Amino acid sequence: KGMALPQRTSPPEKICMDWPQRQRPGAGLFNLGNTCYVNVILQCLTYTPPLANYLLSHKHSQLCQQQGFCMMCTMEAHVRKVLCSSASAILPGAVLKDLKFIGEEFEYGRQENAYEFLRCTLNAMHGACLSGRRDSDVSSQETSIIHQIFRGFMKSRVTCLSCQAVVDSYKAFLDVSLDIRAASSLIAVLEDCVTPRQLDQKECFRCSKCKKKVAASKKVTVHHAPRVLTLCLERADQRTGTKISKFVEYPEYLDLRPYMSDTAGEPLLCSLYAIVVHSGDTCLEGHFLCYTKASNGLWYKMDDESVDNCDIHTVLGQQAYLLFYAR
Repeated sequence: KGMALPQRTSPPEKICMDWPQRQRPGAGLFNLGNTCYVNVILQCLTYTPPLANYLLSHKHSQLCQQQGFCMMCTMEAHVRKVLCSSASAILPGAVLKDLKFIGEEFEYGRQENAYEFLRCTLNAMHGACLSGRRDSDVSSQETSIIHQIFRGFMKSRVTCLSCQAVVDSYKAFLDVSLDIRAASSLIAVLEDCVTPRQLDQKECFRCSKCKKKVAASKKVTVHHAPRVLTLCLERADQRTGTKISKFVEYPEYLDLRPYMSDTAGEPLLCSLYAIVVHSGDTCLEGHFLCYTKASNGLWYKMDDESVDNCDIHTVLGQQAYLLFYAR
């Protein structure tokens, strides 16, 4: 079900989308046994410029009144430790110690899914931003720095094929999950997503003008693009449970304009800055590693404690699982 677009109730944070200074990449992260799914998400978030800039400013911790565990304070300390450490690798001990507070399903020492850890981490950070506030209704969530960086809105338009009446609804998202079974490129997947499709009988639409159930079509578009777009290329086949191990082409620069509700505006360019790759024959086992772009503009392969130079051709040649694009 959709919703109305929330109205902003307080001034947003000033968000800086670029690094204030150029420096070498920070430390790698030790794997304490099946913790690679944690490491890749921590690294991708560490190299998300607007988030890192905010965390490094100490804005949250200076005002935080939360008792006990706070995901924002934990990430603030972690990002500073990674980017400022002279060590080649550090232990993400504070995050691993409090896994159960990030997501009840995470069990230390057990292999988990990086995508689920990302979603739980962002939700925990968002919750930490809103803790102690009374006005935690939908509209006030605009005040969360996490939503200001990662949240976008999808628009769903249902059109009556009898009288052409339309009904619009909106849905917020922090990431977009994409079915890659029938596609060979990200562009093809996105084009398929915004192509109108006729609703089947199970989804029958009652038109308020025709006063009856009618044939209708549905088109989904990006109504408001987030500053950081996170895409999950679904590697687990929902029907068979097997892993989809195929290469899906994705660009270094992505123009979101063709997939927006308003396609007539200027190009809405996003730049790839991180990817997560899963290696292994099945989705239930294997290993996660990531590639991130550091503040010096260079790409690095980050495989637990190892941080090694690589080029953009290597990055674009991976069987990507998660893609991170910044406006």
